[in-house]
Amino acid sequence: MRIPIRSKGKRAPVSSIISRPAPVKGWNARDPIGAMKPDEAIMLDNWFPSATDVMQRKGREDHVTGISGQVESLMAYNTPAGTQTLFGAAGTAFYDTTSAGAVGAAVVSGLANARWNHVNFTNSSAVSYLCCFNGVDSPRYWDNSSWITVTGASTPAITGLTTSDIVSATLHKRRLWLVQKNTLKAWYLPVDAVGGAANALDLSGIAQKGGYIMAIGSWTLDAGAGVDDLWVAVTSEGEVIVYQGTDPSSGTTWAIKGVWYIGEPIGRRCLVKYGGDLLLVLVSGVFPLSAALASQVVKPEVAITDRIGPAMTAAAQSYAANYGWQILHYPNADMVILNVPITEGMNQEQYVMNSKTGAWCRFKEWDANCFELLNGSLYYGGNGVVKKAWSGFDDDDTNIVAEAKTAFDYFKDRSKKSYKMAKPYIRSNGSPTIELGINVDFDDGDTLGTVTFTASTTALWGVALWGVGLWQSGLQTLKNWIGVSGMGFCVATRVKVASKGLEIRWQATDHLYEPGNGGV
Repeated sequence: MRIPIRSKGKRAPVSSIISRPAPVKGWNARDPIGAMKPDEAIMLDNWFPSATDVMQRKGREDHVTGISGQVESLMAYNTPAGTQTLFGAAGTAFYDTTSAGAVGAAVVSGLANARWNHVNFTNSSAVSYLCCFNGVDSPRYWDNSSWITVTGASTPAITGLTTSDIVSATLHKRRLWLVQKNTLKAWYLPVDAVGGAANALDLSGIAQKGGYIMAIGSWTLDAGAGVDDLWVAVTSEGEVIVYQGTDPSSGTTWAIKGVWYIGEPIGRRCLVKYGGDLLLVLVSGVFPLSAALASQVVKPEVAITDRIGPAMTAAAQSYAANYGWQILHYPNADMVILNVPITEGMNQEQYVMNSKTGAWCRFKEWDANCFELLNGSLYYGGNGVVKKAWSGFDDDDTNIVAEAKTAFDYFKDRSKKSYKMAKPYIRSNGSPTIELGINVDFDDGDTLGTVTFTASTTALWGVALWGVGLWQSGLQTLKNWIGVSGMGFCVATRVKVASKGLEIRWQATDHLYEPGNGGV
């Protein structure tokens, strides 16, 4: 007797769901895309990574309008008494840009250019000065009542060198130090003075590669015998010269610590205080001075820009000669901002680092020639305008467009997979318009297509409706499955959002997939 064999029905594919965080480790332009970690991003534009999520960057708004020309310098004046004033330099003039609105008449006119460097100095008599230099005009000092043109015969006066040759300055151990343009000479004034007889510190016999002094600064360092402030000069040819001491005229209290070659700096604004350290902008990256000088060879991995090194190098090779390079620490937002001047006043970018996590991203549509902080807020100078940045959630009442592409992820499974659905988790105080798509197996195509974004009161993500869950602090968690399509071994998630007036934070994304065909 034959016993029939029961045919087995075809089993349905078993679906799997895996969750991945938003790219909180930030933009990675250094590593091969096959070696990146799931919480990194191949592209992260107008998103700012925090320790727990990735937020759409905040906006910009007009602060002062009607300025004639490109605003190329912003100079904050701060006094111990609490006076805070913001001056902008554009064309041939200075303007008071403290108060929002239409600009008033120029406060200084007849200047040669608007590319100024500045320092605040308060003497022992509690008189505070904003000291401004551009290497062409005579310096201009603001003393909270009037602007002073500083010459060899003014009050105060600087003697010993032609004052219009002073291109920048710094404070070091109660002295104002001055850089003479196109030379290797730095000049110092008497202690506690903004004028007087200037004496030269000539680095001509010390700088082995020649060139000129690009920038000087004061560097706080603990060398083992307690914390001390060291004097630092950076030359155009990439040498760093460090001195220790108090009185440059004394051989017993002033001595050279060393000379290091670290590579070519970019621009006069290549040095910025960062805690007790100095950040230095080079063609090869942005380096903490303490790390850069720790060995005989400057190691690329000690640069804070190491993870975006190739992007930084490409930008430097293309735009190093353009005016507008600047490094700025913005503590209130935990940011280090590197301004990348593509086309002056109309097409700038910023490479932005979370100063707590070290994660990078890129900002677009902030057409900044220069940045400055005043009263804890961030401002930048553009074409005929001073903008307040990192303010609100729109760009001059238009949408902020943010785009991201995560690293490719195998989901710990090197087999082929059929990707079916994705569910993003977004926190927002509204219903933003968002597009999501995927790339598989290192595809670089734009799976989102051409999308026109407008402010919306409905939740559109493809044709799906958003699910809404309550969240603290006025934000809601928005989530819903949407269909995606792709067959491959690994996947990257693309998210694009355009919104006006909404706070948007991307937390994570779930992916639903099934076993694919074709094996490994």
